[in-house]
Amino acid sequence: MTRQERLRRAYFHEEMDRPAVYTRTGYPADDPTYEKIRALFQQHGELKVGWNGHQFESRPTIRHYTEPYSDDFERRVMILETPKGELRSTRLESLHGQPGLDETYFVKTQEDAEKYLSLPLPEWAPVNRSGFDAAVAQMGDAGIVDVSLGSNPGGAVAALCGSDHFAIMSMDCRDVLHALLERHMQITLTSLKRLLAAGIGPYFSIQGQEYIVPPLHGPKDFYDFNVQYDKPIMDVIHEAGGRVHVHCHASIGKVIQGFVDEGVDVLHPFEAPPMGDITARDAKAVARGKMTLEGNIQIARMYEAKPREIAEEVAALIEDTFDDRRGLIVSATASPYIRGLGEKAYPMYKAMVETVLNWRG
Repeated sequence: MTRQERLRRAYFHEEMDRPAVYTRTGYPADDPTYEKIRALFQQHGELKVGWNGHQFESRPTIRHYTEPYSDDFERRVMILETPKGELRSTRLESLHGQPGLDETYFVKTQEDAEKYLSLPLPEWAPVNRSGFDAAVAQMGDAGIVDVSLGSNPGGAVAALCGSDHFAIMSMDCRDVLHALLERHMQITLTSLKRLLAAGIGPYFSIQGQEYIVPPLHGPKDFYDFNVQYDKPIMDVIHEAGGRVHVHCHASIGKVIQGFVDEGVDVLHPFEAPPMGDITARDAKAVARGKMTLEGNIQIARMYEAKPREIAEEVAALIEDTFDDRRGLIVSATASPYIRGLGEKAYPMYKAMVETVLNWRG
């Protein structure tokens, strides 16, 4: 079975000869310590390469400038002009190569939301699929090309508001959140239908659901703000013969059924305590025959554990979730991320890969 076929079967919930094995590829930039891990997966792992499905969307113009903030950060001020007035957001950008921090958001009140809703919908350029075709040809039978649809409606609106303001508005002015969600859903559906009409697919990804999960939001909000607006997008993909991958951290035990109900085909990750609240065995009980599980070795373990321990964790994961020979892509819960420690992490990744390759069922 080729690596491409193995991933296809995983996405379509078909029987596999063994689990797939994969790593997300958000490696630290320009860090040669990760070359051995890259080479390991190039040779033995099932591969995915991302392709931006939103590259055809024209976006509102955002002006920006920077101003002093501290010895470690500068403040980036972003200004969005709308027909009903100006919106502003700010972000603290590190002066020393560290992660930045969102400080304030475009939508903080119902009035801000109404300004944002006054923006015209995007204009669309013709779809040029040459880059997609080139990516598929280059991938060959080593894996698949994953077409990213960006944030789901819930994630996009939560990012527009910030988690705190979104939670407050979900109590004070729920109707305006639904208007924002409807707008983003329609933009995503337009983008998706244009991609499908151009023959792009069948593998798609969308993320952002993790903004609206416990403990900040309960199951009702998950269904109202995620499932309600995601399902029409998933339905269009499925009607075209496609499949959908979702990335969602946090505690999903109380809402994992919602991922199945909205039509997710592959879910990454599904974290056990203390990072999450669901075991692999319990996740499989919900997902069985309907949704493939991708995970689920905690990323910190790749830097802290011993190879023997990783092998044991992978073997237990396979035992708990692959008894039907379907629906498992073994992976860490996130990309390798600690600068300069790729050599340290390599033996753990090697143990993960070898345990999968040596599995005989």
